Amino acid sequence: MGAAESVPETSIHEFTVKDCNGKEVSLETYKGKVLLVVNVASKCGFTESNYTQLTELYQKYRDKDFEILAFPCNQFLRQEPGSDQQIKDFACTRFKAEYPVFQKVRVNGPDAAPVYKFLKASKPGLFGSRIKWNFTKFLVDKNGKVIDRYATATNPLSIEKDIQKALEN
Repeated sequence: MGAAESVPETSIHEFTVKDCNGKEVSLETYKGKVLLVVNVASKCGFTESNYTQLTELYQKYRDKDFEILAFPCNQFLRQEPGSDQQIKDFACTRFKAEYPVFQKVRVNGPDAAPVYKFLKASKPGLFGSRIKWNFTKFLVDKNGKVIDRYATATNPLSIEKDIQKALEN
């Protein structure tokens, strides 16, 4: 359990996901951008600090080829119970999120979203590939390769230097 799963894809750009309205979005759209991919939840103890800092990072770097991709997940103590539209409204209204909020996904188990299987296989965590909690963050380079993985307790602003470095490459 927790072992990294082998996946055939070599870039996040090979995946298609669904936005909060159920519309398919090719992640190829984000080629040439540095991405921060985050599994979000609205009723978590880390919600306030993470959403606030994600919005701050996005405001600062969105014009510099940086994008945040938020994937709501209800796998951790059911802390993301709302509908896809309720989740997006919460993020956009309360935290002024202007980055994409996608359809709710599973990040662990056999029904994990393929994009999350790729992320976890690319950068296993300290105790294996399994995602431990909400707000696990993956930094992805302009070519769609995972640079690093950050734990829930890692504040988004604390990885700003890594984002800047990725933007320079």
